[in-house]
Amino acid sequence: ASTLKRMTIPMIYGMILLMTFNLVDTFFVSMLGTQPLAAISFTFPVTFTVISLAIGLSIGTSAIIAKALGAGNLEEARFDGAVALIVSAVFVSILAFIGYLFIDPIFSLLGAQDELMPLIRDYICIWFFGSVFLITPMIGNAVLRASGDTKTPSMIMGFAGLINAILDPILIFGFGPIPAMGIQGAAIASVIAWTSGVFIILYLLIIKKNLISLDAKKQTFMLATKKMLKIGLPAAGANMLTPIAMAVMTALVARHGAEAVAAFGVGSRIESISSIVVLALSMTLPPFISQNFGAGKMDRVAMAYRVTLKFILIWQFALYVLLIAFSAVIANIFASSEGVIS
Repeated sequence: ASTLKRMTIPMIYGMILLMTFNLVDTFFVSMLGTQPLAAISFTFPVTFTVISLAIGLSIGTSAIIAKALGAGNLEEARFDGAVALIVSAVFVSILAFIGYLFIDPIFSLLGAQDELMPLIRDYICIWFFGSVFLITPMIGNAVLRASGDTKTPSMIMGFAGLINAILDPILIFGFGPIPAMGIQGAAIASVIAWTSGVFIILYLLIIKKNLISLDAKKQTFMLATKKMLKIGLPAAGANMLTPIAMAVMTALVARHGAEAVAAFGVGSRIESISSIVVLALSMTLPPFISQNFGAGKMDRVAMAYRVTLKFILIWQFALYVLLIAFSAVIANIFASSEGVIS
């Protein structure tokens, strides 16, 4: 329990700041009015589908690298990390390109009204283009976590979140010579923040910590890819069920108008924040379990799983009570329209 706590707490801080990407975007876009807020709410199931793929692939990455490190195979771990970065970027790029080609059919299926489509395109086209810059820090952070370092990934996520928070109001509303870009500015701010994370993580992995290398001695590129995808794709598939369900729910909510979609979008982001401890543990458990599995310590694997389940049941119930108590306050922070608040 003490080891998991030491690994998970830095991840929680980092993920809170990472999650504020969407929350900060939502807050500033809500100041533009109900229609822009409804537009960004329609994009959430789509963007979260891409993010879920990235999360699943990062889980696969941390698991195979931690297992190799637990067994004392440092060269194998370095090669696996390099392959994971390349393969993940290719997978996310393909998914984003498919999404870009089918923007109109996807959002029509979600129930987006014609008047919202220009706003949706303004945001999602830039977001799809920048998504490749999202995957690199996520996979790079998985490599760091697999080596037992959860503080550095949280600092990188926090730095990116800070850049996003600073740029959002500047690009959305304009500042000095920078024109007001509206909802488009929110997407640009996110992409710039992700790009800064790419440079930092590559510097750490390649130069400072020497944790990735394409110098393969005992395995091939295809073998390393197969290992990562064997764990990463099922994890990604399980994660992607959530935004798919959210897409169905968004389409149903859309029948009740833009105000309902705007409210549902805010609620979905609050839901993500409330699940942050669960998500942080889902990031730290794979390397913890994989290292112990690689070292043959199955008693610690079983104990970690039991302790985590007990903690999460108590924690989430307490959080549920708090959210009910402060639901009116939360609604008033993110909305000015009475329809959206109710």
